[in-house]
Amino acid sequence: MIAAILLAAATTLAPVLGAMPWANASGPPPTSGRVTVVDVFTFDCINCKHVTPELRKLRAQYNAGDLAIVGVHAPELPQEHVHANVVRALRDQDITWPVVYDDDFKVWKAYGVEAWPTQLVFDRHGKLRATYVGEGYDAQLERTVRSLVAERP
Repeated sequence: MIAAILLAAATTLAPVLGAMPWANASGPPPTSGRVTVVDVFTFDCINCKHVTPELRKLRAQYNAGDLAIVGVHAPELPQEHVHANVVRALRDQDITWPVVYDDDFKVWKAYGVEAWPTQLVFDRHGKLRATYVGEGYDAQLERTVRSLVAERP
């Protein structure tokens, strides 16, 4: 387990919201006024798979007006570069939130990501407030989201 604060150039949602193409949506979800968790992952990563249930739990716990989850698929292995494999994995792993392909690692680099999985947590104003690298931070992630949801605009 490693938690880290990344020294990222980007501290807003702009890099992920401007990314294209989207694997399972026509574009990013509405994030204005919502706490947003950006999950940077790749579908064959076991650590990434361990984070997914917590993201599902958060999505079920908070209404869509308070929380958005966005996936950024940054492939590591050759099979993870095949978009049909990504779509199949999203379905098989029950990842239903919007996921953008980051084949060229533009989003990854914009936020200074260095490992899978990484969760970037943005407040209702789209400002980066927390970063979790690796797995095992479910409780911390939930506390961060709860705290940011409680901050009313």
